[in-house]
Amino acid sequence: MLKVDNIHQYYGGSHILRGLSFEAQQGEISVILGRNGVGKSTLLKSLMGVVPIKSGSVSFDGAEIGRETPYERVRRGIGYVPQGREIFGRLTVEDNLRMGLAYKSGSTPIPPQLFELFPVLKQMLHRRGGDLSGGQQQQLAIARALAAGPSLLILDEPTEGIQPSIIKDIGRVLRQLADEGLEIAKGKKQRMAVILVEQYYDFAEELADQYLVMERGEFIARGRGDEMQAKGIRQLVSI
Repeated sequence: MLKVDNIHQYYGGSHILRGLSFEAQQGEISVILGRNGVGKSTLLKSLMGVVPIKSGSVSFDGAEIGRETPYERVRRGIGYVPQGREIFGRLTVEDNLRMGLAYKSGSTPIPPQLFELFPVLKQMLHRRGGDLSGGQQQQLAIARALAAGPSLLILDEPTEGIQPSIIKDIGRVLRQLADEGLEIAKGKKQRMAVILVEQYYDFAEELADQYLVMERGEFIARGRGDEMQAKGIRQLVSI
């Protein structure tokens, strides 16, 4: 679904991403781990085109997208949930969800499956986003990214500051999206690729089909999710 090949990125004179390569497969959750400041969020922003890559390539569904704008990548089928949620606090839940449909026709309905994934959003449809709890705002941010029906979902620390019950709900939804997909148009449903940056190790280990560990802008370990305990990945990221 997504192929990243030898990408480099700089902030000023600082070399932030150093030759990163990996693939994210349809139907799998790829978890990126590492301590603060190692370049995880920069990597996700580079995948979305929020910050440009200096060199290397990013291809999605067989097409090179490394020089495309963020909105062009969204149109191709990439959804992005940034760190800190970044919902529109003065807009209602409904209007926030419609922002996820911004490039589609104004008559495009909000997909009802979003309310099956996150029932609380239907109950609070006409409340302002800023009046929701942190966990509810995170659910709204994920639903907004899903509204257009992406085939790749990228999330930056979705459990940050979230109560345990909602963390469980988010984990359930991500697993369902990878295993079953999201039916946006009737009869069209495919498993998603999910890329997840996460600091909460237990959550990451539970969901990971593939793990990648970053340090100083490089991958220092990678493998299958069911190998994380045997490979001592918890100790590696908590040093």
